[in-house]
Amino acid sequence: MASSSSWASESGDFGEGSALFGCRAFGAPPGDGKGNKIKSNLNTNKSDAGKKKNHHKNSNRTRHPKGGQQTKDKQDKQEKEQELEKDTPPEEQNAPFRIAHSEVFGRYLEASRPLEAGEMLIREEPLAIGPCVSGDPVCLGCYRPVSLDKVQYRCPRCAWPLCDASCAGIKHRHGHTEAECQLYADRRAVAGELLTERAGPAEVRDLYELVMIVRILLLRQHDPEQFALIARMESHTEERRQNEALWQHYEKKVVQRLRVTWQLEDLAEEQVHEVCGILDVNCFEIGQNGAKARTLYPSAFLLAHDCTPNTAHTDDPVTFEILLRTSRRVREREALTLSYAYTLQGTLKRRAFMHEGKLFWCRCHRCSDPFELGTDCSAFVCAKCRTGSVRAKDPLEQTGDWACDRCSHRIGAKDLERQLDRINDDLEAIDVHDIPGLENFLLRYRDVLRPNHYLLLSAKYSLCQIYGRIEGYLLPQMSPEDIARKESYCREFLEIVDVLDPGLTRLRGLIMYELHAPVMVLAQSAIQSGQISRQEFQRRLKEVVKLLQVSRDILCLEPQGSTEHEMGLAAADALSKMGC
Repeated sequence: MASSSSWASESGDFGEGSALFGCRAFGAPPGDGKGNKIKSNLNTNKSDAGKKKNHHKNSNRTRHPKGGQQTKDKQDKQEKEQELEKDTPPEEQNAPFRIAHSEVFGRYLEASRPLEAGEMLIREEPLAIGPCVSGDPVCLGCYRPVSLDKVQYRCPRCAWPLCDASCAGIKHRHGHTEAECQLYADRRAVAGELLTERAGPAEVRDLYELVMIVRILLLRQHDPEQFALIARMESHTEERRQNEALWQHYEKKVVQRLRVTWQLEDLAEEQVHEVCGILDVNCFEIGQNGAKARTLYPSAFLLAHDCTPNTAHTDDPVTFEILLRTSRRVREREALTLSYAYTLQGTLKRRAFMHEGKLFWCRCHRCSDPFELGTDCSAFVCAKCRTGSVRAKDPLEQTGDWACDRCSHRIGAKDLERQLDRINDDLEAIDVHDIPGLENFLLRYRDVLRPNHYLLLSAKYSLCQIYGRIEGYLLPQMSPEDIARKESYCREFLEIVDVLDPGLTRLRGLIMYELHAPVMVLAQSAIQSGQISRQEFQRRLKEVVKLLQVSRDILCLEPQGSTEHEMGLAAADALSKMGC
C-alpha cells in the first residue's frame, strides 16, 4: 500500500497511506448495532490492518536529486508514468482515478477529475483471502467463528474446524479449496489435529496465521496469473530484515514451520518472507455478520494512507468484494486515501501500530498536531496540578516527553504508554453488555483522561449501541436520565467523528441512527409534559428527520445482507412512517 508520510501537492495535503481495510481497519468496521462492542476498532492493536485495514506502500526510499540530476530524475518519473498509463487497461482509462507516481512514495491513486461524496471508486474481488492473525478460530470456508471442542464439525480429510458440512466456502476458490485440503490432510498431525481445546492461544494464532500464506503460495502453482498480481505488491523485505524481532517471528513461526515441521523443503525462504511482507503491507481486514478475514485486492492496495481519509470502504458479505467510495468531495489530482489504522485511536498508539505493521511513521496533519485537529483525543488530566492537560510536546517524536500546559509536570512517552495499556486492559475486561461496568469505567477515569480521550470514546460508543437494545435497558424501560445519557454520548461521539471521519462514513451513519431515538423519545415526553413549546417540538422533529435521512443515505450504501444495510432500511422505514 502507498504511504505518504508528509507531503503536500498542489492538489492538496495528505499524509500516510485501512484497513481497509482497513486491515487497514479499511478504519476498521464498526459494530453490528446490537450492542456488540467494537473493541478492535477503538481500543486495541490486535488487527492485521488494513486496516489494519488497515500500510506502507510501494517505495519509502527518499531520493535527494542534486544539480543536473534533477533533469534526469524528472525524465525517469515521466517515463514511469508513461509506462503506468500503457499498463492501464482501456476499460480503466475512464476510471475516476489514475495511478500516479512519486519519487519519494512510489505509486498511489489520485482523482482523475473532481469527485462527489459517495462515488464508487473500486469494486473488486479478492486475489486471496484467509483468517486474520487474531488467534480466534474461524471456519476456513466462510470465516465465521468456530470452537475447538469435540462437537465442532471438522473437515473429514484434514481435520480443520469448519462451520458445518454445507458451508458455501468448501471447495470454493475464496474458501477451503481441494488443494489446501490435500496439503493439510497430508500433515494432519502437525496442523488440524493440533487445533483442540488443549491448544493455547499462541498455538492457535500461529496455525491460523499460516493459512493465508499457504494459500498465496498455492496460487503460484494453481493460478499463476493471480499469484503474479500479488507478487507485484511491495513487501519491504529489506526494511523488515532490519527489524530483528519481526524477522525472527516470521523465520521461526512461518518459514521454519513450513519448511521443517511441514516438510515443504521446496519453498524458498526468501519467497516465504516476501509473501509475509506483502501481507503485512497490503492486506485489508474485512468481515460482515460475524465473519472476520484478511484479504488482498488487485488495485485497492494502491490507496495512500491518511489518518483523516477521503474514502470509505466496506465488503460484500457473500463475495468478499471490496466496495470503496469517496466519503467526501475530492479535488482533481488529490490523492485517494484511507486509514491504515483505527481512526479513533490516539496518535501515540496509532503511529506505533502503523510502524509495527507497515514500517513507516505517519506524519500527516493529524499526527503532527498535539490537539489532533482540535479533538484532543489523546490528552490526559495532569496528575500534578489536576487542572492542566498533558499532551505530547512533539507528536512526531515517538519517544518524546508529554507535558502539562499549566504546570511544569512532564512524563515520558514510555511511561504514558504503559498507563494507556493498563487503562485499555481495564476496558477490555468489561463485558460488552455490562452497562453499569462501562458507566463505572467512565467515572473512574474522568479525572485521569480528558473527556474526548479515545478510550473514553470507546466506552461511550459501546454505551451508545447497547442503551435501548438489551433487556433491562430497552427504550420503554429506560428512565429519562438514561435516555438523556444515551443522547449525550451520541452527540459527544458524533462531534469527534465529524472531524476525524467526516462525510458518508459508516461510523457517522451508525451513530446518527442511534441518536435519532433518544431525541424523538425525549421530545415526545417534553411536549406531553408541557416542558417545551410546539415550536421547539417541531425543531426537534426536524432534527430527527435529518438524522434518519443521513443515516439512511450512508447505511443503504452498505452491501445487502449486512447489518448496516438493514439499519439503513430501518431508517428509511421510519422516515416513511413519519410521512417523509
